Amino acid sequence: MSSTVPSAPGPGPGPVPDAARVTQRELPDGRVTLAEGVALDDPRFANADLLPVPMERRTWGVYNYTALWIGMAHNIPSWTLASGLVALGMDWKQAVLVIGLANVIVLVPMLLTGHAGPKYGIPFPVVVRSSFGLRGANLPALLRAAVACCWFGIQTWIGGQGIFLLLGKVFGGWTTASVVGGYPWTLWLCFMIFWALELAIIYRGMQALRRFENWAAPFVLVGAVVLLGWITVKAGGFGPLLDQPSRLGWGADFWPVFFPALMGMIGFWSTLSLNIPDFTRFGRGQRAQVWGQSLGLPTTMTAFALLSVLVTSGSQVVYGVPVWDPVQLAAKTDNVFGLIFALVTVLIATISVNIAANVVSPAYDLSNLLPKIINFRTGALITGVVGVLVMPWKLTATPELYIFTWLGVVGGLLGAVAGVMIADYWIVRRTVLDLAGLYDRHGPYWYTGGWNWRALFAFGVGGLLAVGGSHSAPGKGPFPADGLIPALRPLADYGWAVGLATALVLYAVAGLLSASKAGTTSKAGTTSRAGTARVSAGRSPGGPGRGA
Repeated sequence: MSSTVPSAPGPGPGPVPDAARVTQRELPDGRVTLAEGVALDDPRFANADLLPVPMERRTWGVYNYTALWIGMAHNIPSWTLASGLVALGMDWKQAVLVIGLANVIVLVPMLLTGHAGPKYGIPFPVVVRSSFGLRGANLPALLRAAVACCWFGIQTWIGGQGIFLLLGKVFGGWTTASVVGGYPWTLWLCFMIFWALELAIIYRGMQALRRFENWAAPFVLVGAVVLLGWITVKAGGFGPLLDQPSRLGWGADFWPVFFPALMGMIGFWSTLSLNIPDFTRFGRGQRAQVWGQSLGLPTTMTAFALLSVLVTSGSQVVYGVPVWDPVQLAAKTDNVFGLIFALVTVLIATISVNIAANVVSPAYDLSNLLPKIINFRTGALITGVVGVLVMPWKLTATPELYIFTWLGVVGGLLGAVAGVMIADYWIVRRTVLDLAGLYDRHGPYWYTGGWNWRALFAFGVGGLLAVGGSHSAPGKGPFPADGLIPALRPLADYGWAVGLATALVLYAVAGLLSASKAGTTSKAGTTSRAGTARVSAGRSPGGPGRGA
């Protein structure tokens, strides 16, 4: 089967010449690949890491995506999400509800943006070229890369701290070493060793990552269950935290905390809702990514939140106070084997999430910026350097800064990008893309000098409404108490949803109106069940508007 793409559906620069050329073919299962003999070799927009994945390398199945999410969800920040919500006054049921609901919500854009991956075999920065333009795609790509670099630093710092604490139990005096830059030099050493280990793994490529995640996911899951079993035995039960009432109740005091907390929890994985095509491009088909993500994301995050509550409640019985940090809890054991097991579990858990969630995306995004100079491996190394320069030890200084400021603001901006992507791919183009055109400055996605002003407008308005009202409590954050733009302050608690909805509606309306005026409706991307596809490499002998 092959697809006919006689013109660019949506707000492109206009119809293509009647002498269509074959550039892509569609398989019976709906996946699209380049036609034989088509070369995408413009070094300004293509390199080996950005090109569509060949069919023979699209091998990831349901288990691979489920394992990917289990590996990413089982990490120290995920474990402590519930603690932040309980610290705000929620009881454990409210905290688990917020986390579970947030991950069900974020799964929807995750699946929508992930669709282009297995269908076309392309990563996020290439997918977003269809909406922002070949050059404009660098704007959302670099925004996503900046977020990932910060997260990489945060996760590496947290992982380094875990190793530092556990090694302190094994080697006496490890935690009392001389202080450098406000922290013991041994902590800096753990941080840098952990940093180097992560980059060494991802430098081996995406298939190495898949193999790592396949066995890391069950190992970390076993480690978490072992921790639960250990503390339950010591406590003789699950402890009093399960009976602790909510300080907020379910009335007027609860909802002002619920909505910003929900947006913050959504923001936790909103970054992946953009660049999930970086992973789904290796999928065997849509079933693999849909079932794999649905089984892996909301279920794992909810179960992990519940697990953290049970373990922490048991710790309150044993030690008199709730210990939310699993590393600090594991460090309280005097069993050497237990300490070593905990050390290995922390290593694997943090590496698993950090490489997949925070290195893969910026590696592709930076490669998209300068394909001729930066490949995937070079982009990964740059990510590592930036992750240190952002000083992650300051980003996690307070729960308010971590949940409301960092996750809320980032979620709002990325929600606007997701809105543009979803509107372009699903509403304007009806999932039909010109694969070769995504790499061609003479193709339908060049717009005006490589930039699509409609996408920029929708993103700008959506982002402004989402984060313009950002505010902080006096002395506890970088924003004014009444908001950057006081009139927008009421919207700040709903940043991700406001950004996504606004950008989606604005772009969809502008795109459909432009397509109507140009005489190019979504019918331009109809599929020819018998024939061939449009091209960019030679005149078709089959007549005007039809491939050979």
